[in-house]
Amino acid sequence: MTKTITALYDTYPAATTAVQELEAAGVPHSEISIVANNSDSGHKAGRASNAADDAGRGAELGAAVGGIGGLLTGLGMMAIPGVGPVVAAGWLASSAAGAVAGAAVGAATGGLVGALSDSGVPERDAHIYAEGVRRGGTLVTAHVEDSRAGAAQSVLDRNKAVNLSERGEAYRATGWSAFDPAAPAYTGDEVARERGRYTPL
Repeated sequence: MTKTITALYDTYPAATTAVQELEAAGVPHSEISIVANNSDSGHKAGRASNAADDAGRGAELGAAVGGIGGLLTGLGMMAIPGVGPVVAAGWLASSAAGAVAGAAVGAATGGLVGALSDSGVPERDAHIYAEGVRRGGTLVTAHVEDSRAGAAQSVLDRNKAVNLSERGEAYRATGWSAFDPAAPAYTGDEVARERGRYTPL
């Protein structure tokens, strides 16, 4: 049996370190996914992804970017409703693109929330993860064998993962209740301000 482990990061470098450590620990890169907000165009990939069009045919995301091995060489660009532009790689990105292509516009079960929920993430948590990416974060998720799930989750946690319950409370304190795929994506400036709340200089 496998289990889905997931973590949200305020910074892209922390997320990529977690991905590299998962790979070094023996988790195949085919079982790891990363989705990073790119509203500020801070991340580059080889070309825009056509994942939303080709997800049903199993298309790979993106093109290679230099220097880093494994999963991170497959980063591609795509857009997720309610999140906006992201760089992404792995099965979650393909699942989210497929859910977007197959779901009615605005459906709560489509896109990133639906892909996370379908992979075993509790829906309440999936909403916080999706909102976290919308506000500038980076999501890392992996399928791991049950016997390795604890160790793999420790890898994610020790790399400055967001405390999900605290972040959900912070979002709700501003009037947020759930991720809305019909909401406008954050602008680059809004993402910068949001990141500044949690990652002060």
